Amino acid sequence: MATGLRDEMAAIAQRGLMQTQEAVLETGKKSNSLFIGIPKEVSNQECRIALTPLSVALLVNNGHKVILESGAGDGANFSDKDYSEQGAQISFNKKDVWASDIIVKIAPPTIEEIGLMHKGQTLISALQIGTLKSDILKALLAKKINALCFENIRDEGNVLTVVRAMSEIVGATSIFIAAEYLSSAFGGKGLMLGGFTGVPPTEIVILGAGTVGEYAARTALSLGAEVKVFDSSIFKLRRLQNNLGSRVFTSVMQPIVLAKAITTCDVVIGAIRSDHGRSPCVVMEETVARMKPHSVVVDVSIDQGGCFETSEVTNHKAPTFIKHDVIHYCVPNIASRVPRTASYALTNIFAPILVDIGDMGGLMNMVWNRPGIRDGLYCYQGHLTNKDLANMFNLPYKDLELLVLSNQ
Repeated sequence: MATGLRDEMAAIAQRGLMQTQEAVLETGKKSNSLFIGIPKEVSNQECRIALTPLSVALLVNNGHKVILESGAGDGANFSDKDYSEQGAQISFNKKDVWASDIIVKIAPPTIEEIGLMHKGQTLISALQIGTLKSDILKALLAKKINALCFENIRDEGNVLTVVRAMSEIVGATSIFIAAEYLSSAFGGKGLMLGGFTGVPPTEIVILGAGTVGEYAARTALSLGAEVKVFDSSIFKLRRLQNNLGSRVFTSVMQPIVLAKAITTCDVVIGAIRSDHGRSPCVVMEETVARMKPHSVVVDVSIDQGGCFETSEVTNHKAPTFIKHDVIHYCVPNIASRVPRTASYALTNIFAPILVDIGDMGGLMNMVWNRPGIRDGLYCYQGHLTNKDLANMFNLPYKDLELLVLSNQ
């Protein structure tokens, strides 16, 4: 499709949506009231919640109704009472929660949960494309669910806002995890992470200069550690160097330099991400076997397969294993280790989106007026509107702009 024709159709579609918005807003605030459901997470060890009690208060004060499944906030230490005091309805029947017009949750829905949904419902959740199964996607399409993947939502600066927030948390938390396992209480060599007068600083190697790597380096430097960051991208290394200053050592992925740094350090943080598919495995078992005894590996990339050959998926109940006398921490969902902090970060993103949906007269009016939100919409009225997903599962793809035009 020619660019000029596409732009013209987009303009027509937007004008049509804006007309619909004006008609709805004239009926007053009450007609725009949303019915929002927050179900309890059933995903293994997912302790975060999409909305905190104060965000619920904001939504209720804007004329919206919020229903919460009892115990949904327990993992993040928010009680049912905290939510009910802010105006949320507490339900012990999950069917009541899933009957709401908009479902906001963290983990992707299961087949059983999709079975509780109704036609035309709106879902805001993660997609986790790396582990997504075709039956989940087909079930959402069959019920004509309007599904928004928060991992693809971008802010005004074109930044993946949820991914960025979680990466900042995970980067800092990975250093605190390393500090725990360096202590003798957790089987480490008994080192205090950082530096101390008259004592050589802890040596930390970080693989990856993205957001996770930057915040891991920032936290380690603040504790006085000696930090070395490796990445294959000069651009990312230069950006990190500019953000953190000259105290951090940076290098491209030179095998000899990298192997030497890893075999002499105390902690290695694996934070290499892949845009598509598995993260690259850059540390072979032979290199891990030559690391110092009781040193620590934190493989943040384990949700994409890991960047150490020796990595194996663990969980929060049994987070570590020892291989070649090296402590490995390979929990995929590190942000759920600090669920209250993570929930505050998420609610700061989701609450304004929900308020905008109400103020603008519906999901599509808000989506169309905010391109960054539109990037997250992958199912609309029974059609798959994400080309990557369509190619991945060999399913029909529909252009969102054409769909909107056809409904005018």
